[in-house]
Amino acid sequence: MKNILKITIALVFLMTLSSCWGDKTKPNYQYMPDMYKSVGYETYSQNPNYANGMTSQTPVDGTIARGHVPYDYENTNEGYEAAKLNLKNPLEVNEANLANGKKMYDIYCISCHGSAGAGDGELVKRDKFLGVPNYKDREITEGSIYHVIMYGRNMMGSHASQLTAKERWQITMYVQQLRTELLQ
Repeated sequence: MKNILKITIALVFLMTLSSCWGDKTKPNYQYMPDMYKSVGYETYSQNPNYANGMTSQTPVDGTIARGHVPYDYENTNEGYEAAKLNLKNPLEVNEANLANGKKMYDIYCISCHGSAGAGDGELVKRDKFLGVPNYKDREITEGSIYHVIMYGRNMMGSHASQLTAKERWQITMYVQQLRTELLQ
């Protein structure tokens, strides 16, 4: 019994000692190395895993990109008129939405439309843009305002890439408030 105990202690000691030897800069053996190192493909390279042989695949029909809100109105005069008649603001009119609408308006709109929406912004005063409309002179609705922010109209370019859908609706809400103030 004493010999078995001594042999066991010696074996444990030797195994412990042997685990400290070796080159620590090299990795140990890997079981199933494909789980550790995946095969990477360049975006536009050939890929044998797909029927068309390309790594980059088109999205499945009907999918919507994350963070993208579909907009059902075309960038045409007919789309503008349809949005003007049918499109309604889904946001509740409250102080938080109006405050952020004002903030976004001051960033993106005030330089042309002016602080009161009278079409007298700094760029208009410097004759950089002419014919910027006064909000009280136009037949505008929340749908038409949103559509113009989305696609642009006449000299105004689209702001869809700079503003989220929620921010566009908040600006729309704030522009309606400015228009109401101008009409009084």
